[in-house]
Amino acid sequence: MLRAIFIIFFFQLLGEAIKKFFEMRIPGPVLGLILLLVVLIFLKRFKTAAITNLKEDVINTSNYILNYLSLLFVPIGVGVVMHLSYLENNLFKVLIIVFISTILTIGLTAFLMEKINKRINKK
Repeated sequence: MLRAIFIIFFFQLLGEAIKKFFEMRIPGPVLGLILLLVVLIFLKRFKTAAITNLKEDVINTSNYILNYLSLLFVPIGVGVVMHLSYLENNLFKVLIIVFISTILTIGLTAFLMEKINKRINKK
């Protein structure tokens, strides 16, 4: 488990470094997760026991961390309460942004699931 946490945090750090170096607007942890996904997809081709154990360890640790995902929303909630006056002044803009991003997320998720299901059914 410790090895898998190190790998997850290493890719998060790598994502942050890439973000700072290239001055990107994408959050570093998102870049790190994309890089981790690419590496795991690349390692799928290799069927050695060490790589399989490493992938399973990362998956199990990720699932374990997801059990405590709700704790990560506490700082966000505190930040919202601290900036409540800003939100009151821009409530309409914030609601429009939340509505549009929710619709886009649902649409993109449905599109990707449709493509994945077609690909799985072909096999």
